[in-house]
Amino acid sequence: MAKCFICDKGTHFGNNVSHSHRRSNRIWNSNIKRVKAVVDGSHKTVYVCTSCLRSGKVERA
Repeated sequence: MAKCFICDKGTHFGNNVSHSHRRSNRIWNSNIKRVKAVVDGSHKTVYVCTSCLRSGKVERA
């Protein structure tokens, strides 16, 4: 899975815990989008999480 170019947010791992307390593996995927952005003065396609997009940390191309 991709990681955020700005904050390095990625996939988180953990357990599903049932009512009887049996555990199975589970994945939480971050909301990451493929975006054309300005990086070092040039246009690049990068993966960015939506929280970084909303906060204005990314300058869209």
